[in-house]
Amino acid sequence: MEYTFAMLKPGVLQRRLAGEIIARIEKKGLQIHACKMMQVSEELAREHYKEHVGKPFFNDLVTYITSGPVIAFIIGGDDAVAVLRKLCGATRVEDALPGTIRGDFAEHTGKNIIHASDSIESAKREIALFFTEHDFIDWKDNNDEWI
Repeated sequence: MEYTFAMLKPGVLQRRLAGEIIARIEKKGLQIHACKMMQVSEELAREHYKEHVGKPFFNDLVTYITSGPVIAFIIGGDDAVAVLRKLCGATRVEDALPGTIRGDFAEHTGKNIIHASDSIESAKREIALFFTEHDFIDWKDNNDEWI
């Protein structure tokens, strides 16, 4: 079992898309091990996006992610990082293929609707930023033999 971090951004809640996106993640066979709706502080946003400090879009990332509530997740499954990234689609809206979350729902690259960790190392760092060990629920999916 591999774990990754995902976050539905403010535009998802504003557009009432959370349920449909969560359903896609679950239908792919990935498991939700933690989930919480929260308002991201500017401090947390800057730490989360620290690899983009100095880039022209950094402040816009911080402004967007703090503009409304988000839903943060710990997602588990076989090759969860790669599977979720593929399910999300390309970050740039014009490159996101139909059938992916971004390809079907994202309208502007700068207001991307979902974040998914890009590596196991990033997932560990991001999970630690948003969750404590007490938030994690390890549970057995009784459908394992069917998925």
